[in-house]
Amino acid sequence: MSEQKIAEPAFLQLCELASESSGGRILFATDDWFAPAEWMLKDSEPVFIADKYTTYGKWMDGWETRRKRIAGHDWCIVRLAALTKVKGIVVDTAHFTGNFAPRFSVQGAQLSPQEEKLIPDRGQDMIGSACGEKDLKHMAALKSDEWTEVIGMTPLKPGYAATSKQYFLVDCNEAFTHLRVNIYPDGGIARFRVFGEVQPDAKLVSGERQVDLIGMLNGGQCLSYSNAHYGHPRNLIKPKRGINMGDGWETARRLDRPSILTLDKHGILQVPGSEWAIFRLCSKGIVDKIVVDTNHFKGNFPDSVKIEATLLEPNRTLQSVQWQLMLDNAKLSAHREHVFEGEMLQFGRPCSHVRITMAPDGGISRVRLFGKVL
Repeated sequence: MSEQKIAEPAFLQLCELASESSGGRILFATDDWFAPAEWMLKDSEPVFIADKYTTYGKWMDGWETRRKRIAGHDWCIVRLAALTKVKGIVVDTAHFTGNFAPRFSVQGAQLSPQEEKLIPDRGQDMIGSACGEKDLKHMAALKSDEWTEVIGMTPLKPGYAATSKQYFLVDCNEAFTHLRVNIYPDGGIARFRVFGEVQPDAKLVSGERQVDLIGMLNGGQCLSYSNAHYGHPRNLIKPKRGINMGDGWETARRLDRPSILTLDKHGILQVPGSEWAIFRLCSKGIVDKIVVDTNHFKGNFPDSVKIEATLLEPNRTLQSVQWQLMLDNAKLSAHREHVFEGEMLQFGRPCSHVRITMAPDGGISRVRLFGKVL
C-alpha cells in the first residue's frame, strides 16, 4: 500500500514573515536551555546529528526548553518582518520525538516602537539560559497573555517524518506585528513559519520617493508560477540579498531543452520552453529601474530573463489581460546583480502586475522593481 501525500494548504503560496531571511526575530523567551528560540526561525530544514552534545545537553536544531519544574509554561515573542494579516502557520517538530512540545497556542498584537521598548534586551547566545523574575516583571507590562488569540491551545504531533510538519489555517482579520508562541508546558519545536498578507505602511509607499514596487515588505505578492522545484518564487521579493541558493527561485531542469544548444545573433539560447511567475505590485506604479540578482547561482543561473507588465482594471482577471513587454530577453550571468534602466525598459506606463520569465530554467535570487507609486 503506497503512502498518501498530505495536500499542502493554499496559504503556503503567500509571503512568509517569521524566518530569519524574511526579517523575523525572537525578542523574548522564557527558557532557551537546550536550544535557543532563534533556531526555530532558521531558514534551513531541521537536521539531526546523533552524537552532537553541548554543555547543557543534546544539541537540537530548533527551540527546546528544559523539563519544567516550576509553575507555568514556556513562551516566546516573535517579531514579524512587517505588519501582517496572518493566514496560516506551520509548526515543524522534526526530530523532536520524545521531547516535542505536546501542545501550543499563538497570540498576536500590533505593538508600537515604544511598546516594544518594554521588552528587555536579549543576548546573542542564549543557549543554557532562562529569563529571570525581573525580566518577567518587565514583560508583564505588555500583558501579552491577553493578546488576541490566533490559534487556541492545540495538540502537536511528534517529529517523525510522517507527522512532523503541521499546518494551521488562521481565521482572523486583525493584523499583527508580534506573535506570542506558547508551548504547554515545555519541550521543543524545530521550525515556526508564519504566512500572510503584508499590510504596508502607506507613508513608505506613497509620494515622490522611489520604492521597490514588488518588495514583500512593501506589500508585493507572488500569485502564481510554473515551477518551484528547488525554491519558491516568493523568495525573489524578500528583503536583503539571498543568503544561499535555497533562498531564491530555482526550477527543475526543463526536459524539453534541445540535445545540442544553439544561440541567436544576440547570444540568447534558442530553447522552446521557459518558466514564469506572476506578481502583484504593492500598488499601481511606474517602474523606472529593474535589478535582477543571480547571487549564489553560479552553475545554474538562467540564460535570459524577460519581464512583462499589465494594469489590471476593475472587473478584469489576469487570465484576460494582455501582457506588455517591459524588459526584452536580457542575457544573465552568474552570481551578480544585473541593472536595467533607461532605454532598456520598454514599458513606461502605470502597471499593477508583472510576469517574470526565465529561459530555459535555473535560479534567480532577487528581483527589484524600483519606481513611484501612483
